[in-house]
Amino acid sequence: MPDIADGEVVFIQGSAKEPYELKNVGGVYSCSCPAWRNVGGPIDRRTCKHLKQQRGIDAEAARLGADPHSMISAPKPKKAKAASQDSDDDNGDDAPPVLLAHKWETDVDLKGWWMSEKLDGVRAWWDGEKFLSRLGNKFWAPSWFTANLPNRTLDGELWVGRQEFQTTVSVVRRQDAGREWEKVKFLIFDAPHLGSGFEERVEWIRGFVAEQQAAHVVAVAHERCQGTAHLKAELARIESLGGEGLMMRRPGSKYEAGRSTSLLKVKTFHDAEGRVVGHEGGKGKHKGRLGALVVQMPDGTRFNVGTGFTDDERREPPPVGSIVTYRYQELSKDGVPRFPSWVGLAIDKAVPTAASGAALPSTADAASLSQTKKIDISATVEATKAPPKPELSSSATLRFVGNEGGVEKFWEITVDGASHSLRFGKVGSAGQERTRTFASAAAAVADADKLVKDKVSKGYRPTSMLEDAR
Repeated sequence: MPDIADGEVVFIQGSAKEPYELKNVGGVYSCSCPAWRNVGGPIDRRTCKHLKQQRGIDAEAARLGADPHSMISAPKPKKAKAASQDSDDDNGDDAPPVLLAHKWETDVDLKGWWMSEKLDGVRAWWDGEKFLSRLGNKFWAPSWFTANLPNRTLDGELWVGRQEFQTTVSVVRRQDAGREWEKVKFLIFDAPHLGSGFEERVEWIRGFVAEQQAAHVVAVAHERCQGTAHLKAELARIESLGGEGLMMRRPGSKYEAGRSTSLLKVKTFHDAEGRVVGHEGGKGKHKGRLGALVVQMPDGTRFNVGTGFTDDERREPPPVGSIVTYRYQELSKDGVPRFPSWVGLAIDKAVPTAASGAALPSTADAASLSQTKKIDISATVEATKAPPKPELSSSATLRFVGNEGGVEKFWEITVDGASHSLRFGKVGSAGQERTRTFASAAAAVADADKLVKDKVSKGYRPTSMLEDAR
């Protein structure tokens, strides 16, 4: 196998988006992957699977003075540690080897790929005996719920319904295996125990579910993507129903542990985790209860999340120190989430840390900010103010959905230079259109931003259409 010459740099593709760098500097071999960096010990005594792949196991064994057979097995997974929202490949000792998705960047032609709905539930790995979360935590499902499941591995989602993420979380985090599980379904989208291609695994799942005839065990439906137009139409349909997005599987792909380009997620908004560092009191109809959560990102950026809450959640919001999931449309130039909305408590995600290495306030530190779990929202608990909301750009389209009088409605605004166009109406209809022209592009942006803030204050949430590939 090819060696790495002294002073040479070799690139090798791993599970991350960017390839890893392999170097040889005076006989000291290194790799930029997390496994090499975190293994510990002298740098000239370290190795990783990428160095073994490039140089060969025998060459690495000879370099380290080890038995080649001892280097064949993969190293034991590291203990789960604090990680940024993008580093969820760091799992615990009992973490299952789940397949994780990359975000679709419009750089791959998805025609012919398998398309399914991205489920807004809790990821669950069936190991043949019990359900495990992505980080290896056990879900205490009742015996009747698991009675029909095989002694083989399955990958799926514990799911109550669209926009019922918080309900799902409240059920599966309990340890009493109570009747609340009657609301939950196990939606199976893969069978890791089979070494075959994706199509064969899906066929096995369909046959298994049909044979069991258990109402709470469901095979996730997959459809061939006919092209970009088909993808956009299906994404719009799913989002109009309150769904989260789409998952795309490469035809014939094998199941593999870790993040893979064979699985892509397509969404018009993003999810992320942050820590609650304060509360802001509400105004108007929300006076005396939560107005907005002050959330801190891993890099220290703070912003407000003020939409997406139920009345009960505004009365008893998550305490300071909680890790929460929020949804947003895009990041501004300053790295601030645009139009963030509340999703729920993050019960099974790694705790974000600051890029500088300084940890965010821990849950244990919450007592210094709030003495009790039930916080008095009538006054601001945390003095920190979130930065002002960024303005719309002079060329953008934003789409929102909301409920007025029991009717689901959409509202869309497009800014184009010194004018903006509105399109609004009942979800599923063509809607009405209006266009206004202003003296300058800045004036059009300012007026559009005012209209957007008004819609957000009325409970409309962002759910824009998939942008055209640039």
